[in-house]
Amino acid sequence: MTGRPEQPPRPDGADRADRSVGAARMVEVAEDVHAYVQPDGGWCLNNAGLITAGGRPALIDTAATEARTRALAEAVAAVTPAPPRYLVNTHPHGDHTFGNSRFADHAVILAHEATRAEMDLAQLHLTGLWPDVCWGALSVELPTVTFREPVTLHLGAVRAELRHLGVAHTTNDTVVWLPEQRVLFAGDLVMNGVTPFCLTGSVAGSLEVTRRLRELGPRVIVPGHGPVGGPGLLDTTEGYLRRVQRLAAEGVAAGATPLETAREAGPGPYGDLLDSERLVPNLHRAFAEEAGAEPGRPLDIGLLFSEMVAFHGGLPACHV
Repeated sequence: MTGRPEQPPRPDGADRADRSVGAARMVEVAEDVHAYVQPDGGWCLNNAGLITAGGRPALIDTAATEARTRALAEAVAAVTPAPPRYLVNTHPHGDHTFGNSRFADHAVILAHEATRAEMDLAQLHLTGLWPDVCWGALSVELPTVTFREPVTLHLGAVRAELRHLGVAHTTNDTVVWLPEQRVLFAGDLVMNGVTPFCLTGSVAGSLEVTRRLRELGPRVIVPGHGPVGGPGLLDTTEGYLRRVQRLAAEGVAAGATPLETAREAGPGPYGDLLDSERLVPNLHRAFAEEAGAEPGRPLDIGLLFSEMVAFHGGLPACHV
């Protein structure tokens, strides 16, 4: 079996150059457990997961475009003849959910109840942020089963626990934890070689959730973006978020704005992570929390995104 490095290499220049649909790969991370990885992990180039034990496969997340969802379906069919019986959405963002309709005829779609509500509210809003992307024929397929408390899928010999651990990347992230295999499908709570993102979630909450993920003792982590890795990915996540909190405290004390603070500080030791412009909305979150805001409090998302674009010097590239 493959895909079990504790400290995997970051995406190299070749990976970053090849973002084509054909670059995506299905990687076995444990017996009957696979990760579908789309290089290079930047904007909308997310990962998915597949559990084939018991002959009733479970798919974890989908893909952003019609073409990429088609490629995912072909990769799934190459591993198992049975179509997915279950589909778990780890959170509502379109890169993880726009492909739901491709599998809806055979699969029960599960998600946190707030994930369904956000998907219904957002619809295809993501496509408007990058109008030049060839999204294809998309429709929003909402989850048919929702939950608040943990849910367990029994898939042959594999027990898959669906857990909501708190406000982090969004207010309603779900992880899929396989305790016997010690494999964690983290959704966008964890990324590899890609900047963490708390646009609609929480910096403080992300740190708390990262602590709880560490307590699980995962051996293999399938991040929401970037290569499969090990528990060292949690160290990078924690280090980045603590820097954001520190910069926010310094910015508030100096009477600076989040955008000014980001321009002064830059990405620092995390400059090798993709999509470093996310520092601006992350700082907005941390500034609000420094002032006493509870995790996940609604902010002006349009303002946060526009300031991120201003910091970047243009719309961030989406190569999906």
